[in-house]
Amino acid sequence: MAQQVIIKVDNLVKKFGNFTANDNLTFEVFKGEIFGFLGANGAGKTTALRILCGLSSPTSGQVEVAGFDVYKQTNKIKMNIGYMSQKFSLYEDLTVRENIRFFAGIYGLSRKIIRERTDELLNKLNIEELGDKLISSLPLGWKQKLSFSIAIFHRPQIVFLDEPTGGVDPITRRQFWDMIYDASNDGITVFVTTHYMDEAEYCNRVSIMVDGRIEALDTPETLKKTYNAKNMNEVFLMLARK
Repeated sequence: MAQQVIIKVDNLVKKFGNFTANDNLTFEVFKGEIFGFLGANGAGKTTALRILCGLSSPTSGQVEVAGFDVYKQTNKIKMNIGYMSQKFSLYEDLTVRENIRFFAGIYGLSRKIIRERTDELLNKLNIEELGDKLISSLPLGWKQKLSFSIAIFHRPQIVFLDEPTGGVDPITRRQFWDMIYDASNDGITVFVTTHYMDEAEYCNRVSIMVDGRIEALDTPETLKKTYNAKNMNEVFLMLARK
């Protein structure tokens, strides 16, 4: 059975004056997939991510996200996605429950659903006692886990994660990836940018950007075979040094 395409990008170009940040990007992402979007700083990842989230328009090309056109239906895109930035995105001076209520309200969830899902979430994370604690009082690892949980609280079709595990310890990073797997198993498509090449191994497929272009796109195993590399770090270095 054919996989359902949830993100479709065809010849995406984004220019800033004479500078081309995204140079004819073409790729598809499937429903429930964990899709890694890799590249060095300045490769064009964040520019493409902003376009996919409906925050910026392409210079040219066709882009559909969750079935919606990125030129004409950005509001519908925003209601069908979740987003977690690399800079921590919850409000430090609000409690855990207040943050959940605030972000869930933006997506139009009813008070009843918010109450039910808040209790479910705190129970699932085993942090019922932290519900009324200020976000600022929590360790970074817990903040990251909560930030991700709140990004998918409204059960979006796709969640975009921009360098989500920066600065956390290896154990927390592994736990965070367990949460990503759970979301994928629930049918949420996970689109993740990362500069940790070991994390590329956890993705179903990986795209590697160099200077605004996609230089390679396949499963981690296939890429390692293609480039005769021991790991994804070697693959990345071969492509980046071309």
